[in-house]
Amino acid sequence: MTHRVGLESNAHRSAAPFPEVAEPLVRRVQTTITSWFSSAARDLPWREADTSAWAVLVSEIMSQQTPVARVEPRWREWMEAWPTPADLAAAPTADVLHRWGRLGYPRRALRLQEAARVIAEDLDNVLPTTVEELERLPGIGSYTAAAVASFAHGRRTTVLDTNVRRVLVRLFAGRERPTASPGRKETDWAARFVPEDDHVRWNAGVMEFGALICTARSPDCAACPLRDICTWYRLGRPASATKPKIQKWTGTDRQLRGAIMDVLKTAHAADARPAGVRVDLFTTSVTELDPEFVEELDEPTAAAVARVRELSADRERIARLISDLVADGLAGKVDGRLALPS
Repeated sequence: MTHRVGLESNAHRSAAPFPEVAEPLVRRVQTTITSWFSSAARDLPWREADTSAWAVLVSEIMSQQTPVARVEPRWREWMEAWPTPADLAAAPTADVLHRWGRLGYPRRALRLQEAARVIAEDLDNVLPTTVEELERLPGIGSYTAAAVASFAHGRRTTVLDTNVRRVLVRLFAGRERPTASPGRKETDWAARFVPEDDHVRWNAGVMEFGALICTARSPDCAACPLRDICTWYRLGRPASATKPKIQKWTGTDRQLRGAIMDVLKTAHAADARPAGVRVDLFTTSVTELDPEFVEELDEPTAAAVARVRELSADRERIARLISDLVADGLAGKVDGRLALPS
């Protein structure tokens, strides 16, 4: 890797979306990040030496758009229940969704089980080792494939999540944050910084650096060992011209869908018979609702139903969301009752 731009001139090239970077600067960043990671890395269970490739994949799927603090206890429960792909493949889907809990985006759990079935049935219960093979699994995108190939199999890949992208564009391009998703130019540019040796520690380290130091909202520049060469810091930490889109939660369909799913998970945990809850409990007005429908519920499930009704009294909206959950494979409807899929 030979680049013409020197240390001092790097800031002047910050207008370029993905500027060339001098080799000494690249080496400085690589060495600093990997050294910092050796002493500052969080003690996460999926980083232990004996962690299986399957366990790494589960951690990556769970960690998408979800804080590590919420992921860790759920990951431990999953690995105890389903330590191999075959174990998850054979599990009832209702149990899978119930154990997913409040991690959010429960379709990730369905995709993970689909991948487990392919691995168990077609790949002799062994996870592929290359990015190309991993990307053929259901629900596995380019980031997840690169991460698993690197962290589980030691492959030299370009692991490009939001944290990594933010660190690189701040250091070298002087921008507050990256675009919504990486294109081919950015991917190729980022690949230049992955060292030939120690690339696994680099991938994990720069990701961790973005999670703990070079954070999105409150970067700790005072503690940053690369502050003296950071283009964004040199330029006065300019704010991006466009504000990031913040997904609303309160009052949205996502919130209401989640509340309906909470009802089904709570009812599943109660192991009541008949399974599930009556659809009428969601869609019938209080004045028209048969009191016996409520009386058949255990207390936690009744409270979860009440929460749905508090969020919305729009019958058509609730009916539409129930239909969407069924279409997405997250719920099943039989004889007027709604439950987690069998």
